[in-house]
Amino acid sequence: MDEGDRSIKRSLAAQDPIVRELLQEDVEHGVLIPLKTTLELRDDYQTGHVLITRTPTKAANPAILMLRSLLPDEIIKGVPHLRRCAKPSDLPAHLKAQFMNESPQSRQIHTGKSNWIYIIVGPENMLNRDEVISALSSVEGMEGEVFLRRIPVPMVSPTSQVQAAMWSQHFWPSLYRKNNPLGPHPSMIARQTDEIADDAAIWMTLAHKVAKESHDAGYGEPMGACVIQRDEGKTTLVALAGDSRWCHQEKTGCTGNPMAHSAMRAISIVAQKLVRAENRKTQTRQKPILEFEAFQDSPIAGDEMKVFELEHPNPDGYLCHGLEMYLTHEPCVMCSMAILHSRMGKVVFRHRMPLTGGLCAEDRGRDHPSLKGADGGRGLGLFWRRELNWSMVAWEWESSGCLKPLRVDRAVHA
Repeated sequence: MDEGDRSIKRSLAAQDPIVRELLQEDVEHGVLIPLKTTLELRDDYQTGHVLITRTPTKAANPAILMLRSLLPDEIIKGVPHLRRCAKPSDLPAHLKAQFMNESPQSRQIHTGKSNWIYIIVGPENMLNRDEVISALSSVEGMEGEVFLRRIPVPMVSPTSQVQAAMWSQHFWPSLYRKNNPLGPHPSMIARQTDEIADDAAIWMTLAHKVAKESHDAGYGEPMGACVIQRDEGKTTLVALAGDSRWCHQEKTGCTGNPMAHSAMRAISIVAQKLVRAENRKTQTRQKPILEFEAFQDSPIAGDEMKVFELEHPNPDGYLCHGLEMYLTHEPCVMCSMAILHSRMGKVVFRHRMPLTGGLCAEDRGRDHPSLKGADGGRGLGLFWRRELNWSMVAWEWESSGCLKPLRVDRAVHA
């Protein structure tokens, strides 16, 4: 056993009595790979066109004030990564060459210490060229022919200092403002990866264990989910759930009970524990009489029951707010949306489901190695979408070889 394995065994999570009881297999570290968002994969950068002008340095402020009457300042603030003003020496090489060769005056402007400055007027599609030229012509020092040119620029902010430097060389002087408009900030991903890395293998092992237990009993596919709470360095096991789509019904068709996917059951079990705590406070114990329990939110396997009997560590919280879910397989679109609506904080899964998964953003075209000619369509990347009212960080977990793969049909919804 190497030092990494020993650190898992010595971790606080592994010392929890219920975890020690459930954890019968050897546990080895895996690799956490953060998922990319749809924007990060498809919109490395989007370019638009802006109009630029140039003025003597002494006329720069009057020119900018004049331009504000044509275009609200908020429009310019919409591209804060682009410098509003740039010296001739700061322009990309291709723009310098283009402007220098236009006229003898232009060559003089770009030679030596220049007393001229370039200014971004605004997005081309929001401006009338004639109005801009007329307005600038009235500025003292800009009489005569007004310089107005159209250039392409990135319309989203750079996601790193390196990218900002590249854009400054290829487009226009750009700034990196230490954010990521296309997804979670890299520093946040790094911090949260470090936070879960030491014991992620424990929770993934438990998810595999309950998956095999449920599958061996004939309840469902070999898929499992483990939910934990992490609070101030302490981790608490909240729920274990295997897949039970074939439970209480014949194995007909290819889908089974969709409400009994492992992720759906795990969320429902968390909800049951919260209801149980609330009933104890109010001294009410109402149990609905159902002909068929669609959500299968009662524990059915031995390990599920052991965890279900434990009290919820935060019975006053909102469902799964801030909790972590570890899954053997990438959840389907239905389960991905359920995870989002439950306000889960983090999700880690092991096996991608290229045909049915909802978290990954990669295109699932015919060239995907696991599709073998089938067309999987475009990845949805539901863990981080601007149009949804919740987002979270998600990872793919690669085993170091200790956990055997849990094979399922590629068309199965996890």
